[in-house]
Amino acid sequence: MHNNYLVDTHTHLYDPVFDADRGEVLERAQAKGVSAVVTVSETLVDAHKNLELAVSHPLLRPAAGLYPTHLDRAQAEAIIALIRKERSRISAIGEVGLDYWVIKEETEQELQREIFRMFIDLSLELDLPLNVHSRSAGRHAIALLLEQQARKVQLHAFDGKAATALPAVEAGYFFSIPPSILRSRQKQKLVKQLPFSCLLVETDSPVLGADREARNEPANVVAAIDAIAELKNLPREEVIAAVSENTRRLYGDLGE
Repeated sequence: MHNNYLVDTHTHLYDPVFDADRGEVLERAQAKGVSAVVTVSETLVDAHKNLELAVSHPLLRPAAGLYPTHLDRAQAEAIIALIRKERSRISAIGEVGLDYWVIKEETEQELQREIFRMFIDLSLELDLPLNVHSRSAGRHAIALLLEQQARKVQLHAFDGKAATALPAVEAGYFFSIPPSILRSRQKQKLVKQLPFSCLLVETDSPVLGADREARNEPANVVAAIDAIAELKNLPREEVIAAVSENTRRLYGDLGE
């Protein structure tokens, strides 16, 4: 277990659905061999809560970002100021990106791209990984990241085709796979076709679990590991070792 470095690279542990039993949720994750849990934010309020929670829950690694459906430049600027101030405690900039599933109007998409560019620039300035949302906008998000010369990138729960993902793979970006791979043909195809060297795991807790109806939690990251092992036809230990190495390449050492 010592060399293994199983990290849930994308969760929403600030979510009130965890308020009653967050400690137990994290204990269950630790019991499954999880050594760190990255908790992204959707708003400035969440970002502050992540920083607070990390004080009392040593497994948590706070991230800060503005969810792409919040078209709020002022809030983006406030989050950027917070990230600069708390740089030593922040493990990633996220969740940021593009969402063309919700935001369909061209002028609003332009504002969304402008805010995303601000976060990409910050990532380069502070040398922090970007934890990227790209729902129904995979091709556009990757094109923008490449255009801005983003270096440290995680595309979370990518919903596009493997062909769309390839330019990102070539650029050295990573793709994090949630337990919903167990019910998603698209995610299964993606994992089959992507090289092992770009895969990470996540849960996106409390959503994207194997069971759509149940609350997802970081312990279930092992379900994503098992699914990758099965699809790649490799022993579980080998998958954990490879994913551990990929996580270190993007995040450095988030462990204790």
